[in-house]
Amino acid sequence: MYAVIKTGGKQYRVSPGDLLVVEKLAGEPGAEVSFDQVLMLGDGDVVTVGAPTVAGAAVTATLVETRKGEKVKIFKKIRRQGYRRTRGHRQHETVLRVTAIGDTKWDGVVDMTTKAELNARSRNLKLPEFAAKAEAAPAPAKKATKAKAVVTEEETIVAAEAPVVEAAAEAPKAKKAAAPKAAKADDAAPAKKAAPKKAAKKDTDEA
Repeated sequence: MYAVIKTGGKQYRVSPGDLLVVEKLAGEPGAEVSFDQVLMLGDGDVVTVGAPTVAGAAVTATLVETRKGEKVKIFKKIRRQGYRRTRGHRQHETVLRVTAIGDTKWDGVVDMTTKAELNARSRNLKLPEFAAKAEAAPAPAKKATKAKAVVTEEETIVAAEAPVVEAAAEAPKAKKAAAPKAAKADDAAPAKKAAPKKAAKKDTDEA
């Protein structure tokens, strides 16, 4: 079922459950709005046209939010005169969720999430007006991070003990390697002492 209603000097074709954006209407978010200027009703092949409105017909909607629409830029210019003017305008608009047309009602639930909040979620932003909702959500558990910390501590303990064991194993090898070097040094010492004796023998022969 559908209907054609008139509001704000414009006509809209609506059905139960439709999200409708119209000119600014008075009311707070969550308020119920009723339109009695129904120009036409349609139910399958049965169409009722008003003259100019259908008597006794009404469309009910829930007000979701009142906001500013997209910005429209106005640019003026007069050539060869150095005249340029740029202006911007954002029209106020109201967002509605159609809940009933006459006796035909919508079975869904009205979502009161605003467009600003949806845009913030899509960009992963935390705006001040939505911070309270984020704080109310329960914080995630940190059990996984604690388990990782225990594993890393054990790894560091094992890594710290490993060099000590390796050094203890290499200590006897170092002592064995140092002993032959000392023996070689002792063998070389007598050779240096014998050198002057040979020189003395040569002097005696020459004499």
